[in-house]
Amino acid sequence: RDKEAAIVFDIENGKEIEELYANEHNDVNGISYSRKERKITSASYTADKSKRHFFDDEAKATYEHLQSELPGYEIAITSATKEEDKYIIRTYSDRSLGAYYLYNKASKELKHLADVSPWINEDDMAEMKPIQYQSRDGLTIHGYLTLPKGKENAKGLPVVVNVHGGPWARDYWGFNPEVQFLANRGYAVLQMNFRGSTTYGRKFWEASFDQWGLSMQEDVQDGALWLIEQGIADPKRIAIYGGSYGGYATLQGLVKDPDFYACGVDYVGVSNLFTFMKGIPPYWAPYLDMMYEMVGNPSVEEDSIRMAATSPALNADKITAPLFVAQGANDPRVVKSESDQMVEAMKA
Repeated sequence: RDKEAAIVFDIENGKEIEELYANEHNDVNGISYSRKERKITSASYTADKSKRHFFDDEAKATYEHLQSELPGYEIAITSATKEEDKYIIRTYSDRSLGAYYLYNKASKELKHLADVSPWINEDDMAEMKPIQYQSRDGLTIHGYLTLPKGKENAKGLPVVVNVHGGPWARDYWGFNPEVQFLANRGYAVLQMNFRGSTTYGRKFWEASFDQWGLSMQEDVQDGALWLIEQGIADPKRIAIYGGSYGGYATLQGLVKDPDFYACGVDYVGVSNLFTFMKGIPPYWAPYLDMMYEMVGNPSVEEDSIRMAATSPALNADKITAPLFVAQGANDPRVVKSESDQMVEAMKA
């Protein structure tokens, strides 16, 4: 199937018995279970925010009551007594790391225990709003836009396009100190779940295979172009920034579209797909065949030609915008030489 689903499976005979729940748009990523009642109560998935599908009316009523008591927050039950009559509740949002509460199911009493980050005044923080746009080849790309507080209706803002790492991961709605820092300094921050981002199903993930620096990169730029169309972005003040794969997307963005981005910040970014693949750590060896399929196999001529064209360190002469490079000396995955060779190529 394209989307991960909650199923009942006969292990002994290797057969699927029943599909409990599947979501049309997103992978099911969790199942909640009552140990006391010995039954599944809900399945969870992540769309723009966390969502639940309930199998149990009592569990649904409890959750809906908590939501009514704590509006605007995501809610997670982190612990319960054996009798399941008292719960530890954790909240979080885009403007706060939230708090812990003790909830008495019988009396419906909700007692505040502690704030996770009491030094943060959420009223000073900017809202992270879910957005979506179309890629140039027709895919729906979901993401988040954070506008500086007080400038929610402003036009022509400077923008930081913040590309997530992975790349087979995703951005989530929630408190992000990096995003808040940038928004506080007056930047609009755009995050997008480009093709290959997880939780959107197998087809969307596989659309990223062999597409580092190509359609994956176009998904990123299409988000910035969408912001320009909306009038939100100043087309002359768009920066690109990210770590790991996001660092690679920064470098490749400056190579592929040298006049589009005003500047770039690359943090522990891959710069050369050949050395990146060669530097796969030994404990990743079982994963290597998958990496060849997803990124490219340097020993295959067709892949090699593509990888050379999409390795920023081999195409640094195309970069004209200011570039800042940051690297951790002991990073085990994107090793220091990835940044060193990029800096050397830029100097040359």
